Amino acid sequence: MAGIDSWGKALLLSRFALEKKAYDLVLMEVREITSIADYFIICSGRSDRQVQSIAQGIEENLSEAGIPPLSVEGISRGQWVLMDFSDVIVHIFYQPVREFYDLEGLWSHAPRVELPEPYSTLASQFRIKGEQSA
Repeated sequence: MAGIDSWGKALLLSRFALEKKAYDLVLMEVREITSIADYFIICSGRSDRQVQSIAQGIEENLSEAGIPPLSVEGISRGQWVLMDFSDVIVHIFYQPVREFYDLEGLWSHAPRVELPEPYSTLASQFRIKGEQSA
């Protein structure tokens, strides 16, 4: 799967995170703001074990597609896992840790990208932050 662009990679990473029931997934386009990546994906797990499972699922699926991460940090603790895929960086948080560090607030000037279907529907099913509808 060589030659995949950053948008395609961001969609794949989002899909694999959502397949592991990642909560409150946010995709941010940061290419105009920083040179470190084109996209950030920020999502949460409800436990340290779920955070680890999301990270492992992403790594396994992307490695099978021939896209191994450049670096993975924090997987052993399961509080904040950072996965660097060069042009896409994935942040997987244990929910209380995500609230504490507030990356969305720090990067609030970065545009949020609406996920296409079926990803947007799947993402809307996994909400923690008081965004659930009755």
